[in-house]
Amino acid sequence: MGSRRDVPSEAERMRKMKTKMYIAYGSNMDLEQMQRRCPEAELLGTGRLEGWRLMFKGSKTGAYATIEKEKGQSVPILLWRITETDEERLDRYEGFPTFYYKRTIQAVKTDANGEVCGTTCGMAYIMHEERKLGIPSMEYFDILYRAYCRFGFDRKILEEAYGYTWEWGRKAKS
Repeated sequence: MGSRRDVPSEAERMRKMKTKMYIAYGSNMDLEQMQRRCPEAELLGTGRLEGWRLMFKGSKTGAYATIEKEKGQSVPILLWRITETDEERLDRYEGFPTFYYKRTIQAVKTDANGEVCGTTCGMAYIMHEERKLGIPSMEYFDILYRAYCRFGFDRKILEEAYGYTWEWGRKAKS
């Protein structure tokens, strides 16, 4: 028979019941990594952000994915259902509110063939705009690349984000 500690408290049960939609466009598209970070999270499906551009920005410690509004662009995403506990873990991991802020944005839901099957709103982390463009580590880029391959996303979007950042860096050095 389990100990009393095995039974979640009423507060814990209530906390787990409160969930929200989370929009992932960066390394949180890696299923194994997300499972470690947010064990209660549930993958709901794929989608895209219309009118947003994928970019890499950061600081001296590294460059990471972010998004910025731009007409005519789109960014593939994963849609997750997360608990308050998961959100607290993500806040710490993402460096909220110093590095990223949170914003509720609209997303297009897509089916297994990439066809639109509805819209939804969810919370996304967006890097503060004053952060400088930067080139991500190959390890970080590979995490995103594997997710793009796994979910059949257009890798050109990821490659263009890297190329845009690389070109900016080249111009800044000359």
